[in-house]
Amino acid sequence: MNATLLMSTPGRIRELAPGFAISLTVAAAASFLADHYDAPVMLFALLLGMALNFLAEDAKCKAGVEFTARTVLRMGVALLGIRITLAQIAELGWKPVVLVIVLVVVTILISVIAAKALGFQRLFGMLSGGATAICGASAALALSAALPNHPQKERATLFTVICVSALSTLAMILYPMIAEAFSLSPHLAGVFLGATIHDVAQVVGAGYSMSSETGDVATVVKLMRVAMLLPVILCASMITRRLGSDTGGQKPPLLPWFAVGFLLLASINSTGFIPPSLQNAGSDLSVGCLVIAISALGMKTQLKELASVGIKPILLMTGETVFLATLALLLIHYGF
Repeated sequence: MNATLLMSTPGRIRELAPGFAISLTVAAAASFLADHYDAPVMLFALLLGMALNFLAEDAKCKAGVEFTARTVLRMGVALLGIRITLAQIAELGWKPVVLVIVLVVVTILISVIAAKALGFQRLFGMLSGGATAICGASAALALSAALPNHPQKERATLFTVICVSALSTLAMILYPMIAEAFSLSPHLAGVFLGATIHDVAQVVGAGYSMSSETGDVATVVKLMRVAMLLPVILCASMITRRLGSDTGGQKPPLLPWFAVGFLLLASINSTGFIPPSLQNAGSDLSVGCLVIAISALGMKTQLKELASVGIKPILLMTGETVFLATLALLLIHYGF
């Protein structure tokens, strides 16, 4: 048995290598473009992957692309846990924690209701609302991995990634102006930016463009939102169990392995045993895995499929973004 496993492993690696190598190459090109043009790396990876969509059906690349879009994605989500410590959250007190919980829960609930009203599945509302409320493209990919499979799932995920990346970039430019217009203090401006901008990179860019204090607070508040990914994934997994899986009705585990990994890494990181250099390396590896995975997802779709979604999903996600920012400003105004 062991001999058979050892013999099959090199064969499996050879089967996956071409597709993974293509995904890695696309991710490297996307990272280069993002560094030089100061734009979201996830968006570049997705668009470049879509330009190579014919490779997803190539006999040599198909298995590796599927593996990258699924398993490497889950690895990246698990590694997100290394960004978070309980000490970071405790430093800001209880009010930002309550603020983040209220924002995430209410935004997702409103998104589910709005999606149903617009004629979409409630699961699309959870996917788009989770991406808006938690951490942008990373949350979209994580929730997609946990939600039940359906024919439109990948198209919905890719559209969500595109839209949330564009909205996050726009928010990075506009939200510091909004914070100044409302005369928010550096601390409250950091709370507002961290609680509303979708992606971590854009939060950092917007926060430190205002001041060091604002950037520090915005980053920690953003990490609180990332921590909300775990309970939301748990809810998504419970929905998946209730609906059954696509493999003979066998129910998946209540908490997927990547969510367990996320929790374990966050717990270990909270003990202080992980040095900052290793935290940074783990965070970079997480981003790398997610960029590689979104490259593979891009290869599995076609632009004409995304173009057919119409205006309603754009209105839904834009509305979610505006709602989140408005609710955050109201809560901050009333003492949070």
